[in-house]
Amino acid sequence: MDKNRKIQKKRLRRRNHVRNKLRGSADHPRMCIHRSLKHFSVQLIDDLAGKTLASASTRDKGASVSVGGNCDGASAVGRMIAEKASAVGITAVRMDRGHNKYHGRVKAFAEAARESGLQF
Repeated sequence: MDKNRKIQKKRLRRRNHVRNKLRGSADHPRMCIHRSLKHFSVQLIDDLAGKTLASASTRDKGASVSVGGNCDGASAVGRMIAEKASAVGITAVRMDRGHNKYHGRVKAFAEAARESGLQF
């Protein structure tokens, strides 16, 4: 089997294991994280209605120019999503980290979001 195909298959398996344990609702939406080499983005998703309630990314106009695919960028996105969630009226979420481990940028994002008032 091709090495890249094998890696992708393992990622998909890990993602499904994480996602099967949680579903988002209007009270506790699913906070879906996407991490790439250059950027970090997050969405608050209501799975019952099939809607995205709020989103934030390092590509947004509100993000600073120097923010990119690093821990500072992830923590900036954590603060932005907490502000947008409070504007919509969301205080508690369920974190869906996908196939990413809880360290580095994902951990920096989660700590910044918790400090800004989100509960998960």
